[in-house]
Amino acid sequence: MTQDLIVGGAMLPHAPQFFTLPDTEDKNTVQRVRDVAASIGERLQALEPELWIMIANDHAQQFFHQCAPPFTLHVGGVARGEFAGRGFRYQVPSDISFAIVEDLYRSGFDPAFTSSAEIDYALGIPLTHLGVSAPVLPVYVNAYLPPQPTTERCYAFGVALANAVRRLGLRTVVVASGGMSHFPGTDRYSQPDLEFDNRVLDTLRTGNLKSLIGYAESKLDDTGNIELRCWAVAAGALGERVPDVVQMDPSWHHNYASVGFFSPPRPAPRPHYPRIAPELAELTRALHGLAYDQANQRAFVADPRAYVARFELSEAHRGALLDMDQLKFAEMGLHPLIGFLANMNIRHLRAEQGGGR
Repeated sequence: MTQDLIVGGAMLPHAPQFFTLPDTEDKNTVQRVRDVAASIGERLQALEPELWIMIANDHAQQFFHQCAPPFTLHVGGVARGEFAGRGFRYQVPSDISFAIVEDLYRSGFDPAFTSSAEIDYALGIPLTHLGVSAPVLPVYVNAYLPPQPTTERCYAFGVALANAVRRLGLRTVVVASGGMSHFPGTDRYSQPDLEFDNRVLDTLRTGNLKSLIGYAESKLDDTGNIELRCWAVAAGALGERVPDVVQMDPSWHHNYASVGFFSPPRPAPRPHYPRIAPELAELTRALHGLAYDQANQRAFVADPRAYVARFELSEAHRGALLDMDQLKFAEMGLHPLIGFLANMNIRHLRAEQGGGR
């Protein structure tokens, strides 16, 4: 199995209080968030990525009343910004970014691109906490201004994004910034939905990242999780993989969730009902005849060896077919439904004939 070029990723919070540190903020909570992000950053840098993709929402700063694209890629050589007295400046791999935009166009997506969008705290805080100094490719997601992209569309965009960097052959880390539950500027600011957030995290712990597409727009809004759209983009890029770090640090106004991925994706599970392997095609043909053709069933019951001799089978396949060994069929990787039906029909016919073999 070749190594997936999406080598790791993270989902991290970006609350402005991490930098402004008002008296209402618990300093121990802030420190825990910083510490886990720093640890995740070290592990991600150890993977030696060639590209850092940073996915964040815009806080109605740049993509709002003039133009609100669902997805925007930065293609400028440098991305700058500032917040709470801190300046941000990151190199942007423009050639790579343009190549990804072109690839996304061919894949059925039409993202916007910008040469001048700023780095606000949604990007600057997680980049600072991670300790990233390498060039980064910012991706902006419209989370705050309706109509926003659905989580299904965000996930599909992440899949297309990952496919683009795979075609470019780049070892890539994907980081999403945002969430979890919070209601800035509303009367629910002090009521983050911790119960909902923990249920979301419990599912993500199992590696079921695709679960994020199951949340309707109304549910995201009701639970203060409109920024999970950014997580859904990262989930699409990362695929189904179990996180190595999951940490929840709730505050009175915001649930800070930190998730890190350093291990490769799980091997694809062996399906109960597999495709027909070329080496099993002849055995499948022999069994299919026993599953659905009464003449073949009678021929097998009358003389199993003569029936088996009709087919070009290996010694192991001949033996399994003569024994109608369903366990052996499964071990070989044969489609179990065919073996099951063939076995059932042969057993039934033999029973009708008094158990004769």
